[in-house]
Amino acid sequence: MLFARFVITRFFLAILTLILVSLIVFSLMELVPGDCAERYLAFKSSQGSAITIADIDAERVRLGLDKPYLVRWGKWIVNAFQGEFGDSCILRLNISELLGQKFWLSLGICLAALLVAYLIAIPVGIISATSKSATLNNSLRLVSYLGLALPNFLLALMIMLFSTIYFGDTLTGLFSKEFRDAAWSYERFMDFLSRAWLPVFILAWSATAFAIQTVRALMSDEVGKLYVLAASARGVSGGKLLWRYPARHSLGPIINSLGFDLNRIFNELPIVALILVLTEAGSLLYDALAASNDQQLAGAIIFLLTASIITINFITDIILALTDPRVRRSIVG
Repeated sequence: MLFARFVITRFFLAILTLILVSLIVFSLMELVPGDCAERYLAFKSSQGSAITIADIDAERVRLGLDKPYLVRWGKWIVNAFQGEFGDSCILRLNISELLGQKFWLSLGICLAALLVAYLIAIPVGIISATSKSATLNNSLRLVSYLGLALPNFLLALMIMLFSTIYFGDTLTGLFSKEFRDAAWSYERFMDFLSRAWLPVFILAWSATAFAIQTVRALMSDEVGKLYVLAASARGVSGGKLLWRYPARHSLGPIINSLGFDLNRIFNELPIVALILVLTEAGSLLYDALAASNDQQLAGAIIFLLTASIITINFITDIILALTDPRVRRSIVG
């Protein structure tokens, strides 16, 4: 009963968070100078069309921009929960169709990078915190510091330069030319995997270094506590001691930070996508924010990313609640 109350409470908190974030995103969209009607008709004017004030007003009515702010936000959030975001201000294409598989490809790349980072960081961080070898500790610290100091975009440029010189392939794009516009098939999927490893590796680079530092700090704080010494005195030793006691307590904050780390990885995706010429949501977000000022498209991508992060946080909360009763009591009392 207590666990069910926790799940229901956490679910409604997640929905409330998403609604509040949608209000912030929509408000930022509204604060951008000029609205969709003005920008679209300005584009038409640059193509040689004669545009009048009456044309702008008529376009505002057609787009529903003449309605009150709260009415427009309410309609936008209801449609967003249904996966419908209207048309792009500049491209004049349906955003849901425009994003299509691109957002899911981007999310998959980010999740794969997150998985790789933690598969490496958790064991390496534990070893670094518990090893008595100065050489091993210093080597792991050097690798970790290098990951934090070397920006992802510079790593991408280095790999592209090396591949171009020695293999004659820049490794850009998520698909080869023959599969770029083809329907999904086994051959297209394998072609995708042959190229997707590069953005996954680059995005996981700094995430792994950051996670190693975090795991090492948490483990270092736990291994010297009295309950670990007491377990050791009872004869528990080796890997069993580490995983049953300090690692179990240290991994709670790590699991709880998955949503934050996913957000940080996605934040690095647009610049990596720009360098690697990736045609996915990261590049679309960069174009919408920096090039075309298309707030409708940018708002849709940010909302979908936020919904993904909130979903991951909800799942991690459930996992933590299953393993730690203190988490359940912190919400429902």
